[in-house]
Amino acid sequence: MPQPKLARESMTVMTEMVLPNDTNTLNNLMGGRLLHFMDIAAAIAAQKHSNRIVVTASVDNVSFAEPIRLGNIVTMKAQVTRAFSSSMEVFIEVWAEDIPAGIRVSTNSAFYTFVAVDQSGRPIEVPAVVPETDEEKERYASALRRRQLRLVLAGRMNPIDAVELREYLKVE
Repeated sequence: MPQPKLARESMTVMTEMVLPNDTNTLNNLMGGRLLHFMDIAAAIAAQKHSNRIVVTASVDNVSFAEPIRLGNIVTMKAQVTRAFSSSMEVFIEVWAEDIPAGIRVSTNSAFYTFVAVDQSGRPIEVPAVVPETDEEKERYASALRRRQLRLVLAGRMNPIDAVELREYLKVE
C-alpha cells in the first residue's frame, strides 16, 4: 500500500496566455482549448499525487461563466481532493486576468477523475489523500458522493448501492 500523501503536495498551478490561434471568431478562448489546458493541469496534479502515468476517466460539468478574451492570462489551480483504489478526483479552478486593465475573474471550475496506470496501461493502486485545511476536508468528504453520482450516471453503479449519495439527497 503506497504511503498516504497530503492533498497540498499535488497542488499544480499552470498559466497560459490566450493567443490568436486559441480563439474563436469573437476573439474568446475556444471552450475545447480551455478544456485541453484544464486537462493538462489536472493530470499533472494527479501524477504528482500518484507518481504514475495517469489517464483521464471523466470530467464533471464544466460551465463557462465568463468569456476569456484574446490576450488574457489564464491561471489554473488543480489539486487532488481524494483518492480511491486506482482513481483520483482532482478539483480545478480557472481565472482569467486582463493584466493591463487590472481585472481578474473566476471563469470555470470542475472535477476531473484520473486513473493511475502501470506501463502496460493497467490500473494501479494510488496513495490515500490526507486533507489538512477545512476546504480540503470538505472536498474530501463530498468526493465520495460525487464519485457515486458519476458511477450511477455511467451505469456502473446501481442507485440503490449509492448509500452516501442517497443519504445526502435524503432518498429512501
